[in-house]
Amino acid sequence: MTDVTPEILVQRARDMVPRLKERAEQCNADRKVPDITVQEMQDAGFFRVLQPKKYGGYEMDPQVFYDVCMTLAEGCMSTAWIYGVIGVHNWQIALFDPRAAEDVFGKDSNTRIASTYMPKGQVKVVDGGFQFSGRWGFSSGCDHADWIFLGGLIFKEGQPPEYRTFLLPKSDYEIVDTWHVMGLKGTGSKDIVVKDAFVPEYRTHKGIDGFTCNSPGNATFTADLYKLPFGQIFVRAVSSAAIGGLQGALDTFIDFAKVRVGDMGNKTSEQPPAQKAVAEAAMAVDEMKLVLHRNFDVLMGKIRAGEALTDMTERVHFRAQAAQVVDRCAQHAYALFSACGGRGIFTDFPLHRYLLDIYAARGHYANNPDQFGRNYGSVVLGRDNTDVFL
Repeated sequence: MTDVTPEILVQRARDMVPRLKERAEQCNADRKVPDITVQEMQDAGFFRVLQPKKYGGYEMDPQVFYDVCMTLAEGCMSTAWIYGVIGVHNWQIALFDPRAAEDVFGKDSNTRIASTYMPKGQVKVVDGGFQFSGRWGFSSGCDHADWIFLGGLIFKEGQPPEYRTFLLPKSDYEIVDTWHVMGLKGTGSKDIVVKDAFVPEYRTHKGIDGFTCNSPGNATFTADLYKLPFGQIFVRAVSSAAIGGLQGALDTFIDFAKVRVGDMGNKTSEQPPAQKAVAEAAMAVDEMKLVLHRNFDVLMGKIRAGEALTDMTERVHFRAQAAQVVDRCAQHAYALFSACGGRGIFTDFPLHRYLLDIYAARGHYANNPDQFGRNYGSVVLGRDNTDVFL
């Protein structure tokens, strides 16, 4: 697999789209991406896109990762969502003390890591590390992983809380099935429970290190890829699937509208709302992909030129653009749905699957356009930045 190129990987994702569509109904019914689909993604090399070369990874630019994610979403957004979440962890593990990556990949480089970053961990400092407990929600794809990243706060007298990501093996946590939802059903984003597990210091990563691009793993995993800020790369991992989902909805609508004649004898293809919805959705997909690629071209270009990523206004700008993606996709998907007429409400019509999946993605904290848009506007107007997740 040493001759794998970005083009080959994206084509492999494209080849999977018809199969993902065929499995989508079962995926939703099981509330879990099929094991065979995850294995196909593994065999195709998708999880290696951001993985360190030391463990068989490709260390490709993030644009490749997002292109694979968006392509998969054209067939099944739940599949693309767990790919985005699990796949980005093979990037973050390179920021940890290198002993953490060896724990995860040393015996099997195909090992997968799930996550839930909400700061719910109850942390007690002990000799050599931490005693760790808590309950977290929304662990996407956790049934397909053997390790997990969990968020927690360390409190020290006289200092602000310190956010860290804690890495735990499957033997240290329990999965609780709470995932009964209206969209992204197949992500299986269940609850995680930990009771008094010991986490060694080296299996933690400080949030501030991800912000300043100065992490323990940077001395070992030296590729330019790992010099990106954590906030920039992660937020796109939970928004990019919506772009592919909108493309899937658009393709579904086009196939329907080209031949549909309504009960009153009107051709859908001749209706102004349908024509407008198609044009605007197509342009939005194109624009959002262009912005995604442009932003990472800028970030990677600066890194390769030896420039520090210290322009906070630029990073806040890029963060706000990532946050508005899902909301924009939801608006365009709804316009397509509205142009379907009565046919759109039937359960065998696939467009509403894309619609509900996009709506569900909007619920993620990172996809709140108001909060991050206000911060960007505030910074432009001369006020202080209030976000370190950039």
